[in-house]
Amino acid sequence: MLGIDCQEFESESQQVLGVQGDDFGDGNQQPLEFDGRDLEESDQVFEFESNDRGNDSDQMIEIANSEHLNGLNGDAVTVGNQDNGTEGRSYSPPVVGMEFSSYDEAYNYYNSYSKGLGFAIRVKSSWTKRNSKEKRGAVLCCNCEGFKTLNEASNRRKETRTGCLAMVRLRLVECNRWRVDEVRLQHNHLFDPERAQNSKSHKKIDGGTKRKAEQTIDVEVRTIKLYRTPAADAVGYGSPNERHISEHVNQVTRLNLGYDDAQVLQGYFTQAQLLYPNFFYVMDFSDEGFLRNVFWIDSRSRAAYMYFSDVVAVDTTCLSNKYKIPLVAFLGVNHHGHSILLGCGLLGDESLESYIWLFRAWLTCMLGRPPQTIITNQCSALQSATAEVFPRAHHRLCLPVVIQSVLQNVGELGESVIFQTVLQKAVYNSMKVDEFEMAWDDMINSFGIRDIEFLHTLYKERERWAPVYFKDTLFAGMSISLPGESLCSFFKDDVHRQTSLKEFFKIHDLVLQNSFKKEALADYESKLFTSLLKTKSSYELQLSEIYTKEIFLKFQNEVEMMSSCISVTQTNSNGPCITFLVKERDAVGITRDVKNFEVIYDKNGQEVRCICSCFKFNGFLCRHALSVLSYNDIHEVPGQYILQRWRKDVKRIYKPDLGSNQININNPVQWFDHLHRRVTQVVEEGMPSEGHYMVAWQALKESLDKVRLVAKEAC
Repeated sequence: MLGIDCQEFESESQQVLGVQGDDFGDGNQQPLEFDGRDLEESDQVFEFESNDRGNDSDQMIEIANSEHLNGLNGDAVTVGNQDNGTEGRSYSPPVVGMEFSSYDEAYNYYNSYSKGLGFAIRVKSSWTKRNSKEKRGAVLCCNCEGFKTLNEASNRRKETRTGCLAMVRLRLVECNRWRVDEVRLQHNHLFDPERAQNSKSHKKIDGGTKRKAEQTIDVEVRTIKLYRTPAADAVGYGSPNERHISEHVNQVTRLNLGYDDAQVLQGYFTQAQLLYPNFFYVMDFSDEGFLRNVFWIDSRSRAAYMYFSDVVAVDTTCLSNKYKIPLVAFLGVNHHGHSILLGCGLLGDESLESYIWLFRAWLTCMLGRPPQTIITNQCSALQSATAEVFPRAHHRLCLPVVIQSVLQNVGELGESVIFQTVLQKAVYNSMKVDEFEMAWDDMINSFGIRDIEFLHTLYKERERWAPVYFKDTLFAGMSISLPGESLCSFFKDDVHRQTSLKEFFKIHDLVLQNSFKKEALADYESKLFTSLLKTKSSYELQLSEIYTKEIFLKFQNEVEMMSSCISVTQTNSNGPCITFLVKERDAVGITRDVKNFEVIYDKNGQEVRCICSCFKFNGFLCRHALSVLSYNDIHEVPGQYILQRWRKDVKRIYKPDLGSNQININNPVQWFDHLHRRVTQVVEEGMPSEGHYMVAWQALKESLDKVRLVAKEAC
């Protein structure tokens, strides 16, 4: 086993490394170019699983200590060379997850960082695509990496190599971006800035590598920058020195936070990371050092997404309405139909770049697993960002928000009860596309509002908000709310326009804990719940034993409403697929008010589909579909229509995915990472009660005794 000191071992363990053990090699190799034959093996060695991106432990804020800027502690450094145009430019230490638009940009970044510390770099190895000169990856290492070979031993030139392990590994990923996949910051030698200044790598630095301040405004942000902040004052909250920067740089996007908010953010994230190792956060800094955007998520919410990743809503109420805290919240629905938090962000503005950064940060945290359906508001930048980051997801607009925007844009007409009724009837009651379009056109003409430009724009986007257009999209009850309802904001009743950041984090934790307690109570009630059956239907009895209490009560209402379905008539047959017409009278029982619902039933697969799409919208079958099943002597709801997300017998363990158990047995860093994550799992599951704690403590104690016994036997 290699001799790795504790400090180095701890730092290395902060990254989930999917590398081979020979990465710790003796360093005798010269810079390599892999030929085509070696490409596949190289790609396997350097390929990182998506769940590596979920590692959060390397996001802890570090505070620079000016007394120890010797390069051994990985603090931010400043390159001050007037000739190359980088005077006073700070370079944060590289971290896993940083991305660059090109290989040259990544090389220049690490080169500039090394120059500020006082060491030089070289390309240890690189590899290209088969039968192509296109570079696929590279390892940049400290110039002191490795040792002299036997052939070089007789060379009288002064020995400069020390076997230093400091390096970064780069890999080409999607969209031609270059990602940092592995980082080692520790050096085993003192720095020699004067010698490094004359190295080949630093002679390559020129003014062209610097990205100007004005360029950062227009260039589309295509990366997630996982920068540690070097100091609280460096993130740009209005310190005296910053008031002297140019007016142009002041216009660069940044969070508009108070002076004390830097310490609030730092304190909250640091404490959360210490208390909950799987807490994840990431900060986005501009090239000038200003904090632009922030994202964070607690470990329980990360785990909840694994169960409820089908539908996610993005709530931008605070940001769009110019609240003091520019909050963006990711929301989901749990097995009780309750709103749950799936992450939070603070954005500097509502630009496309900010939303793309936030979405990519969230997706990285969720192990690259996008939702099936994502619901947003009508902001054009938000919609564009959604299309870019979640191209395969069903993107829909929040229907209640759309209805409210219509009422706000038609003037006094929005106060009219008659207009509201006509609007809601056109939107919610239309079963077919032509019905909706005719109803909308009649409404526009009848109320004389055809010239309102907002309505023209809204109508062009109708396929994203009108229910009739997305009957195949799963919503789990999130978007198709009843008229007058709105998508419930997680912090709706607790955060107001003047809520400060310090107040918000107290509210955040309190609301989150109340949400956990509410879910635990609902779990307990569902377990003990014995429903009072209201009908003799076998469907009601079947699902009373499966669904959680809240979902069953909603389904029970559909079973009760089966009595309003006065007839089921077969209208068409195409092999095993049969079309039925279900006639339903209104709740009052006036026979002349009868609605027709078309239901298609497939005998072979026991598949049933109603034109009302209740199953897609709400996650359970409607009364019309149940009537057709009953008509065909099917006395149980088919399994494909009992969603796992609503079941009360599913044991949901709220811990994030720990990734693969496959590790390289020769890699001590992977040993540490694997053991650390498993111990963290024991700690988290040992917290709910004293009984849990005692079992976890006893297990850890026994494990430690066994490990010490192995160590004694080895001696």
